Amino acid sequence: MMNMKFKCFSALSLVVAGILAVMTAGCIKNDLPYPKLPQYILQLAAEGEKAPAAIDSVNYKAVLYLEETTDIMAVRFSEFVISPEAKADPDLLEGSYDMSQPLTVTLSLYQDYPWIITAEQEIERYLTIAGQIGETVIDAVAHRVVVRVPETADLSDLELTSIKLGPEGITTLSPDLKPGEFDGSQPVEVDVTCHGRTDRWEIYVEKTELVVQTVRVDAWSQVIWAYGAGPADVRNGFRYRRSDSSEWIDVPAEDVSQPEGQGAFSACIPHLEPLTEYVVQSVSGDNLGNEVSVATGSTPVLPDGSFDQWWLNGKIWCPWAEGETPFWDTGNTGAATLGESNVQPSEDVPPGMSGQSAKLETRFVGLFGIGKLAAGSIYTGTFKKIDGTNGILDFGREWTQRPTRLRGYMKYHSVPIDYASAEYADLKGQPDECHIYIAMTDWSAPFEIRTNPKNRQLFNPDSPEVIAYGELIRNSDTDGWTEFEIRLDYRDTSRVPRYLQITCAASRLGDYFTGGSGSCLWVDDLELLYDY
Repeated sequence: MMNMKFKCFSALSLVVAGILAVMTAGCIKNDLPYPKLPQYILQLAAEGEKAPAAIDSVNYKAVLYLEETTDIMAVRFSEFVISPEAKADPDLLEGSYDMSQPLTVTLSLYQDYPWIITAEQEIERYLTIAGQIGETVIDAVAHRVVVRVPETADLSDLELTSIKLGPEGITTLSPDLKPGEFDGSQPVEVDVTCHGRTDRWEIYVEKTELVVQTVRVDAWSQVIWAYGAGPADVRNGFRYRRSDSSEWIDVPAEDVSQPEGQGAFSACIPHLEPLTEYVVQSVSGDNLGNEVSVATGSTPVLPDGSFDQWWLNGKIWCPWAEGETPFWDTGNTGAATLGESNVQPSEDVPPGMSGQSAKLETRFVGLFGIGKLAAGSIYTGTFKKIDGTNGILDFGREWTQRPTRLRGYMKYHSVPIDYASAEYADLKGQPDECHIYIAMTDWSAPFEIRTNPKNRQLFNPDSPEVIAYGELIRNSDTDGWTEFEIRLDYRDTSRVPRYLQITCAASRLGDYFTGGSGSCLWVDDLELLYDY
């Protein structure tokens, strides 16, 4: 009997304990954090854009580039692709948006990731008057135009030679100002209407004693860019001298750019000495402008441009001497995960030269047909890490001087494209293309490159941070080694770069895993030039 009671009591205790355990478990707080999974805008496009949007996945920003005729206050998005499973607030494919101000879009999956989208729109505006001095000042925010004319001008009897105050073809003016007689003795008010909105502009004509002015001088290493303002109806120019010399040198008239009917003019003054002080002065007939003193910069040499220094780190070839600070890097770290380095030193060099070159080969790396196309490439920067079978790189090396050209030697062998991503499938069978480009940028830090399609971020030459760009693309074999030169196209002569980016690739679309397995590019003896 005692045993029976004991067994019943034990069974009851177990039941009660089980119930308590279940109740207690229900009160346990789950402190496990949600995973942090950054969410990205992968593709973005808008109706009326003039260039593809720039997507910065590092700083969660995107920039739209709109045609001047697009209504920036009613932008409709045509493409908006985000990370799988993420939610967007707002959904940009619904409705239209005022992009005259930054737009915040929040992507959410466990956490919120705010993205800032901005729009850039350049609207060409001008107004010129015959015989004006210098360039017209147009303030699109204050809706104000200022034109300066000589002291001798009759303000009531001027000639308006051109006018455009809004987007071409969709802007109306009231009164309808057209080239011809113009009375500027009093401020002229004009209503400018576009996209159903009207702004009142004011046009002012002012007299000035100044005949010619040296507005700005930008000194590079062996080149000076000069900007002046003078009478619009005469040819203006510049002269210059070393600061330690009294002998002036006239800038040839053919080197001075002055748009017809305008008083603004500019010139490029080449063949100067680096690290030297010069004086520049504008000239208009017998009239002399103000003198501006500037100093040219240095002409730093491109490090390791001969590609003679290599070392083998396991099976990864590195394009710098062991123990030294690297300037160049490759995608060898990624390629070596499934095969051998596809960028290696080569004894094949241009005729008459010694040392080594860089051999960049595009290969399919993998086993039993499972793998990925690895394009041979070398670039100024650092390979950071592997992301699955993709790579994350830092582009750019610090550089504050402004070269004008990249010169070097190349040899190329192209094969038909036999591997292609879905977006470039139609290129299969076409000749592969090599790509060499140089860019000067004012990035605040090295630019992160990601080849993973889920959060892809690649270099965009149209990005606003790119100050200058030049490229060479070729889809056929060279006849042995050939010398090349790439000229940098600067978008602004006054902006000072912070980073230099040079990339050489055997397959131009290698970032999209598209190219011909067997395409090979050799490069050697790269150097920066600073003169024109």
